[in-house]
Amino acid sequence: EWPLRPGVKCYYAGHVLGAGMFLVTVGGTQSVLYTGDYNMTPDRHLGCAWVDRCNPTVLISESTYATTIRDSKRCRERDFLKKVYSVVEKGGKVLIPVFALGRAQELCILVEEFWDRTNLTVPVYFCHGLTEKATNYYKLFITWTNEKIKQTFVNRNMFDFKHISAFDRSYINNPGPMVVFATPGMLHSGMSLNIFKAWCHDPKNMVIMPGYCVAGTMGHKLLNGARKMETDKGTITVNMAVEYMSFSAHADAKGILQLIKNCNPKNVVLVHGEDRKMAFLMDKIKDQFDIPTFKPANGEQIMIPCEQEAYAIISKETFKATRNNGNRFEGMLIRQNNELKLLSKEDAEKLLGLKSHSLNLNYKITLALDLEPSIIMERLHTQLSSIVSEQNRSQFKRQLDGTLNIQSVHITCNIVGDKPVIHVSWNHRDRVIGKTIADILEECRESLITN
Repeated sequence: EWPLRPGVKCYYAGHVLGAGMFLVTVGGTQSVLYTGDYNMTPDRHLGCAWVDRCNPTVLISESTYATTIRDSKRCRERDFLKKVYSVVEKGGKVLIPVFALGRAQELCILVEEFWDRTNLTVPVYFCHGLTEKATNYYKLFITWTNEKIKQTFVNRNMFDFKHISAFDRSYINNPGPMVVFATPGMLHSGMSLNIFKAWCHDPKNMVIMPGYCVAGTMGHKLLNGARKMETDKGTITVNMAVEYMSFSAHADAKGILQLIKNCNPKNVVLVHGEDRKMAFLMDKIKDQFDIPTFKPANGEQIMIPCEQEAYAIISKETFKATRNNGNRFEGMLIRQNNELKLLSKEDAEKLLGLKSHSLNLNYKITLALDLEPSIIMERLHTQLSSIVSEQNRSQFKRQLDGTLNIQSVHITCNIVGDKPVIHVSWNHRDRVIGKTIADILEECRESLITN
């Protein structure tokens, strides 16, 4: 598994025009995939979210519909059109509160195609302003939509609606049937609330809530059965029909689990959801994938332990020179162009234009006895031969001048003043064995005297 280069990669998220999921890689295999809002189901104007098997260290996923599994989209669309048609056929009005970006365009295309097929003449409106501006962006960036929309663009732009026009406030009290897409989608303010207050008394009318409503909003109260509402102009009684049909562009529980399966994260963090529902989804993720999962509250900090890994390029020459050294590769680790390279000392010196230096460590042991250095070295050789491990015994050598060597450890003895002094020196690379030999010689003081 070769690491991604540090950087940012964007994935298509569906949801709304231009929505993206971002994979941020900080080197090695450490990465975070942040989804934002995404939709794993294609709709009439956008494709579904897509991500490859990027194996992020942490996946941060929205969980708006953590416990919901939606039914067939075709069934929902059919039921939606049936309800709209049944109301306008009887002379009623239909209010559809929508968010300006995404659901407004999705449902407008659905109604536009139905009006085309059935030759209906009932007026259909969408509130001008933000929705109209958003639709203009859909017209402009038609290549960001799904294949069906792009193919029909040859004949006409699907967002140039024939049967849908801009709504004016003066139309609220017009007689006869009509369909109005109005923002905001939760009925908490704006044009959708004004229209709702004007139409809610008539049982012939209907409001269809196509998306999520936050607790405390008028839409949430309606969906929970409230039929008397407190407004700025007093209490209103709701006699119109109330329907909920989820056309939300957020992934449902099945979609969230599918994304986790696709990208294969090491950890999952759930955000943008209700605590009780996130807890339910956490258990599902742990059961199905056995992945550590978290649901921090707003402002809460969490610590996720991660393995630190580093990858380095090693030249063939360095590999060949060191592969027989017990799988131990020696060299100099250098970062160049955001890549780690393991080079031989000679290659590193050339690349960096530096000269190498060697660091030697020295240790002295002064003995309180009157013996010739040659005799002391003889006794040291005998003592160390019985102590040195099998691994190092082959490298334990006695030189012609009487000095002793174990790897880079060099042992000599001479007279300083009137006392014999043992000198131990070693290269810093052999600091472990060097310190070990020095400690052994300290322990051998008494035996050197008594031998």
